[in-house]
Parts: sequence; C-alpha cells; structure tokens
Amino acid sequence: MKDSFCPLCYSALEVKEVTPCMECGGDDFEQDHYKEHKYAEYELYFGQRLILCNFCDVDFGSFDPTYFGFPPGTKVGIGDFHFIREISDKELRKDKYCPECGYRLSFLKFVETCKRENEK
Repeated sequence: MKDSFCPLCYSALEVKEVTPCMECGGDDFEQDHYKEHKYAEYELYFGQRLILCNFCDVDFGSFDPTYFGFPPGTKVGIGDFHFIREISDKELRKDKYCPECGYRLSFLKFVETCKRENEK
C-alpha cells in the first residue's frame, strides 16, 4: 500500500477496517450492519471496476456528475453498470481511507481516473 495521500484532496490517508463496498465501506456506521448487504462487482466508466453494496449501486445516480468530471446534466447511475459477479466474501478488510473525503482509496482512484479520462 504505497499511496500515502488522497488523490483528490491530498490529505493523509489512514489505514482502517472497511467493508467490501468501495464507496461506503469506510463509513463506521456501515460496519454495524454490513453483513446484511449484498455486494456485487460492476464494470463501469472507462473500463473500471467497483465493488458496491446493494444500497450504493442503486444510489449512485444521486452523485453530481461533475464529481466524476462529466458535464453538468449527464446522467450517471446503475444503468451504466455492467454486472460482473456477486461478492460472497463479506468480511472486513484493511484499506486506506481519506477522512476528509470520506471514501476508501479504491473509490478515490476510481473518481480520479474518471476525472482524468473526462479531461481528454
């Protein structure tokens, strides 16, 4: 785990236990009930893959598309996802997390790549 700083805000990253969901997995609240969720891996923008819980996949469309570098008004959401597989390993794992942005490093890298690709 070589990354020490958030790729979006450059704050120092922390290592913590997270759930499988790459979006909400670093949220302490989620650790109270993470085994109740279902998790799936999807391929979405620019060939990237994300593991999301069954709440975050449906709620993804609530993001402002400009957060990912898309033009204002662009529809983002589950309609853009290509299901890859269900994730059966629901155990907590260690990952880096940005306390300022509130996301796991894996999700932050996803956002960073979207922004970079959308600048082309």
